[in-house]
Amino acid sequence: MTIITRGGVRISYDDCGGTGPLAVLVMGSGSPGRVWHTHQVPALRGAGFRVVTLDNRGVGGSDECTAGFTIDDMVGDVAALVEHLDAGPAAVVGTSLGARIVVELALAHPDLVTRAVALAAHARLDPVQRAFTAGEIALADEKIVLPLGFHAAVAAMQNLSPATLRDEQTAQDWLDLLSFGGAAITPGHRAQLAASTALADRGAAYRDVAVPLLVVAFADDVAIPPRLSREVADTVPGARYVEIPDAGHFGYLERPDEVNRVLLDFLAVR
Repeated sequence: MTIITRGGVRISYDDCGGTGPLAVLVMGSGSPGRVWHTHQVPALRGAGFRVVTLDNRGVGGSDECTAGFTIDDMVGDVAALVEHLDAGPAAVVGTSLGARIVVELALAHPDLVTRAVALAAHARLDPVQRAFTAGEIALADEKIVLPLGFHAAVAAMQNLSPATLRDEQTAQDWLDLLSFGGAAITPGHRAQLAASTALADRGAAYRDVAVPLLVVAFADDVAIPPRLSREVADTVPGARYVEIPDAGHFGYLERPDEVNRVLLDFLAVR
């Protein structure tokens, strides 16, 4: 991992190599950039991209910034990274909170972005998502740590498709994986959650996105329902919309072949 510093905040990134066009991958809340490394990094490397992942401020090797920060801060971090790499403009891919970051980046810094892909895109949170996120923040503030098995079960139901969980061995494998990182919400993760809830409905603003955009929704996503992703695609002029079946919020891990296929089709150098 390598560090850049922006405004006194250290941002950790991983240059995965490659000599082609730059692609920067932005993860969702609570997750480090290495989550991309199992499936999306090899696919993009194989397609000729130079691939870079980063840990958003709040998690991983980046500073936690427990006093809080905004989406604009996170967008600025990605912009600073692209400029630091001196290989832009870049294709940018984000999921969940990362999807908001890359769409906002395309809006604020179109000169730094060739194409943007937003997995589980959304311009707003609906009442259920807002209440769920507020509950996670309250757990952190009250220093309540859920029992590990219960935490894993909730995470599985929140992020995975019933099609994935139907196979009991696969379900158990996921429960084991989701237990690995523990159940505590770290201060940095809590700050990311707060930044997400603070962002108002951005639907009207997204009408001004001029960068080519692919919106990818996951048919069984209960964290960010497909209708919210469809709203983004319907708002951004010329945006393309793809919905992946039998996939939940972690669709890029559940159905990596399908996700990578649509990514590469959209990002292919023309």
